[in-house]
Amino acid sequence: MTEFLTAAVGFVLAMLALGLVSILRGPGDADRMMATQLIGTGGIAALLLLGTVADVPAAIDVALTLALLATFASIAFVKKGLPRFEADGTASTEGE
Repeated sequence: MTEFLTAAVGFVLAMLALGLVSILRGPGDADRMMATQLIGTGGIAALLLLGTVADVPAAIDVALTLALLATFASIAFVKKGLPRFEADGTASTEGE
């Protein structure tokens, strides 16, 4: 089972490398933020797998803390873009 989890960590890290390319070449801020969230999720997965393989509970704690911080980062990104979205006059009119 350890070999499988180690291979899974290698696969996740390879996908993280591809995500870095998306951040560097992303056409817009939203695309870059989505790629950053993908890298954060992959990093959390890698930490959780490594914590399980190496039997290091501190790695699992760090991964869960990073997951919490990633949530706040995405909320802050949406809040930052919301006034600009409403100023364009393209805001949703679902409530009306």
